[in-house]
Amino acid sequence: MNDLIAWFDREFARLEHAWRELIQNTSDTVLYQTDGHDLSIGEQVLKGARVVEQTFGGITANLWDDPFEWTLPETLSTSPKLLAYLGEVENTRRHGFALFQSDADLLKTIMTPAGPTQVVSLLLDTLVRAGHHHRNAEERFKTVP
Repeated sequence: MNDLIAWFDREFARLEHAWRELIQNTSDTVLYQTDGHDLSIGEQVLKGARVVEQTFGGITANLWDDPFEWTLPETLSTSPKLLAYLGEVENTRRHGFALFQSDADLLKTIMTPAGPTQVVSLLLDTLVRAGHHHRNAEERFKTVP
């Protein structure tokens, strides 16, 4: 009955699990190391998590602020701190999914900073952008000694 909600929920949960696994396999000494690359593993994970937090903060509380200010690498400087932040993002995401009663809810239009958007389009865009940052983090991880 709610196959689309279940699919999105699984994909976001899969992404969050992959972030955790990546962070747990990265030492604190290389978490934010760039070695000439644009962004570090930690920065890529943070960018993806911020995309998810912003979307679900908007869905749940109409709070569309960019979480950049409270998710700086200086603040989330270690794996445990970054993992705790990912837990906060996951709680916000779960709260958002609890609001969806049926797949029909995903066809509703909500007002975002960019204008009116269908929920399904917003979720798909969020998943694609967060997934992009995850793939970048994985590629960066492959280059770490």
